[in-house]
Amino acid sequence: MTAPKSLTERIFQAIGFELLAILICTPLLAWIMKKPLLDMGAVTVLIAMLALAWNVVFNRFFDRILARMNVAHTVWVRVVHALLFEGGLIVMGVPLIAWWLSVSLWQAFLLDIGVLLFFLPYTYVYHWGYDVVRERLMMARTV
Repeated sequence: MTAPKSLTERIFQAIGFELLAILICTPLLAWIMKKPLLDMGAVTVLIAMLALAWNVVFNRFFDRILARMNVAHTVWVRVVHALLFEGGLIVMGVPLIAWWLSVSLWQAFLLDIGVLLFFLPYTYVYHWGYDVVRERLMMARTV
């Protein structure tokens, strides 16, 4: 087992996660949507910033509600958490995407769902890869 991650490392990991996602998503989505790379890059960065801000706000309120109601983090509570978090992000992100890219709300919704489907495996692979590389670096330091 390796040492726990510091706040600085967690920030580094989160920034790396977002930057790599932007580098992957921007050209891919520009090609799929037939939109200029700069426009898609801007909307991708905006959605990433929105997701980070929403994460902080949503989790703060969600945790407070759980504490007030004395509810444990069960599997079902985590499912509700994920659905509410993603639902809120869709409600805020779809109009922004539609406006920025001059597309319909339906097209923006489909794009957002596509991005969500990308992020499910990406999140798993990124964090697994990060932990593998981190473990190897930690082992190399002890040798």
